Amino acid sequence: MTGIPIQHEPLGRRALRAWFDPRGRGVGLIGFAFNRISGLALFVYLFLHLMVLSTLTMGTGAWESFLQLARSPFFIVLDASLMAAVIYHGLNGVRATLVGLGLLTSKHKAMFWVVIVASALLWAYAVYLMLFVF
Repeated sequence: MTGIPIQHEPLGRRALRAWFDPRGRGVGLIGFAFNRISGLALFVYLFLHLMVLSTLTMGTGAWESFLQLARSPFFIVLDASLMAAVIYHGLNGVRATLVGLGLLTSKHKAMFWVVIVASALLWAYAVYLMLFVF
């Protein structure tokens, strides 16, 4: 009996892909997948932030050099991305908490879209402040 050969994927890669892959899932699970991704991005940012703060121990010259670099367009895009992750992660965390507590479970799809729209609006306002006010 011949059949289609099965391609075996290592368990770790398959589990990692399943953890982040939102395809074929409901809106609620997509929201949780995005929350995982934004949470990991914030976790990585925390370590980068601590590394940057360590430049303070190297004196004012090193800090001023970093500040010049931080004003570059690349870092402004990174800051805007960080702001998007913070806003979405926070708002979706409130949604996940409400659903986890059994509150508004029948409205979790609508709440997801409210989180998306509110995140986009808050992010646009934050980027406006970053670019034109501060």
